[in-house]
Amino acid sequence: MKKVITYGTYDMFHYGHRRLLERAKALGDYLIVGVTADSFDLNRGKINVQQSLMERIEAVRATGIADEIIIEEYEGQKIDDIKRYGIDIFTVGSDWKGKFDYLNEFCKVVYLDRTEGVSSSEIRAEQHELKMGLVGDAAFLNKFYRESKYVNGLDVVGICSQNNSLLSKDVIDAIPVVDKLDDLIANCDALYFITSPVIRYESVKKALNLGKHVLCESPICVSVAEWKELKTIAQKNNCVLMDAIRTAYSTAFSRLLVLVKSGRIGDVVSVDATCTSLRNVEIEGNDDLDKGWNSLSTWGPAALLPIFYLLGTTYCQKTISSRMESAHYDSFTKVAFTFPHAVASIKVGQGVKSEGELIISGTKGYVYVPAPWWKTDYFELRFENSSDNKRYFYQLDGEGIRNELVVFLKSVLLRRNTQCIDDEISQAIVKVMDDFYNSKDLIRI
Repeated sequence: MKKVITYGTYDMFHYGHRRLLERAKALGDYLIVGVTADSFDLNRGKINVQQSLMERIEAVRATGIADEIIIEEYEGQKIDDIKRYGIDIFTVGSDWKGKFDYLNEFCKVVYLDRTEGVSSSEIRAEQHELKMGLVGDAAFLNKFYRESKYVNGLDVVGICSQNNSLLSKDVIDAIPVVDKLDDLIANCDALYFITSPVIRYESVKKALNLGKHVLCESPICVSVAEWKELKTIAQKNNCVLMDAIRTAYSTAFSRLLVLVKSGRIGDVVSVDATCTSLRNVEIEGNDDLDKGWNSLSTWGPAALLPIFYLLGTTYCQKTISSRMESAHYDSFTKVAFTFPHAVASIKVGQGVKSEGELIISGTKGYVYVPAPWWKTDYFELRFENSSDNKRYFYQLDGEGIRNELVVFLKSVLLRRNTQCIDDEISQAIVKVMDDFYNSKDLIRI
């Protein structure tokens, strides 16, 4: 029996994909199809906007052409698969011609001409291109713009900023920069906000009232009443309003949550997260400290994520202890929570430095995520018997920005929430901010 193997992403499965599979099957008696995992495609600089791995596998399975379907997850897997399955022929589209000649050492390599006029990338660009504008005074906009280039179906068309000195020359040369939101908003389908949460409410409200989708650095605002109003406007106008917390879109962070929730460390009794920096090098903030990014609004949302994911948002009590430099600017804050069967705490600071680690304590063991844990790509499960310890590593490209944008695009396409941060968590984050700004549960130190 002659075995044939081929690989592909198969995003937005179309006639061209089917024809390639049919011709691959005709080369032998048994066809194995490798579908590339999201993480592997991301490593190659390509991100699938519309379909998940399981959706793509099912699309291939539905053709009835493949005798066996496998998942491609790592560099060098093709050689391993050829040896493991006893492959006679490796085949792939002619646009890869020459790329896989090295496999001739292990089996015959055949490049198949692709069906002309059919391309998943073109389909995405034509049907689902989203024009996005960036709003804020932050050096982070440079990174955000560059990472957006990895995402199919997204076109950043301009920036609204009051401080061009924070923008890199390559960004300024590539897209228009304006200083008035009205000059940007008319040309956009969606907006990304990294303005201070204290002052952005009116701008986000304007965007939603004009039917624009919004991706917003968390917290979306610092008032629960305003948060509810913005969510109501978004729902009324069929718009997506989504928190941007890059940690939530890290593969390692999501795997960590699954392992903890599955009971690997027993019952969770404590979650402690620390995020600090001597200054915020990416979000410069406002000259007026009380209108800029303070420590809690800068670091709090990320630090609160593992707590609200694992313990829920219904806590019995909380205490906010802050070192205040002005009425609402904290250089350091510790928030302590008590839940019915657990405790939790966050330590955040701009001007105070501490070890930026995450520790989740359980009745059987604990999770340790080293600094900077919010850029999660590695974590450990540790137990009483150290021989049972296990390490996990998942490559994180673009600090989670690419994955975040993919989820935002999918939410816009489907007109429903597909984000990792649901409304319950989003509101709980805003509630902590609201209490801080209204001095509820607040102790000034």
